[in-house]
Parts: sequence; C-alpha cells; structure tokens
Amino acid sequence: MSDVVTRRRDDDDPEALACMELLGQRWVLRIVWELEPGALGFLELRRRMGNCSSSVLASRLAMLVEEGIVDKLPDRQYELSTRGAALGRALEPVWEWSRA
Repeated sequence: MSDVVTRRRDDDDPEALACMELLGQRWVLRIVWELEPGALGFLELRRRMGNCSSSVLASRLAMLVEEGIVDKLPDRQYELSTRGAALGRALEPVWEWSRA
C-alpha cells in the first residue's frame, strides 16, 4: 500500500472528517449541485429538489449558510459562496465520473 493511502487512513484529520460528515448528510450535495449554476429562491430550489421536505431543505440551507458554503442574499435567494463555488469545482470530477 502506498504511503499516501496509509497516511490518510492512519492520521487523525478532524477537518477532513468534519467535511465528510457535512457532505455525507442527505441533500447537501444536491443543494450544491442545484446552486452551482446560480442563485435560486427557496421555492424554486424546493421545486428542483423533488421529494426533499421544506423543513429539511430549510435546515440544510441554514447549516450550509452557517458553514460558509451558501450565502443568503438580501432578496431571499441562496447562492454558493466563494467557498461553496470552490466545493462545486472540487466535485466536478465526481460528477464527470458519474457520467462515465
């Protein structure tokens, strides 16, 4: 096994673990996906999210705003923050992989 893989598995990396916990919550990546092209209001985002309840969506958005991944704009729309846009770019290879 390579040193890189061994190091990643053996080292305690609280930031990476917290990131995985955040991104592993249901609907989080879908919200990032939907907001990647641009800002959306809650109702439009809710419509695009399919069977995600309004209360869960509101909860996830509040968490993402608190984490600095999503910004809530004065006109009550949501958009990816600079940090969220960087996350979207980091996930592009995963989205490309899903199409393979």
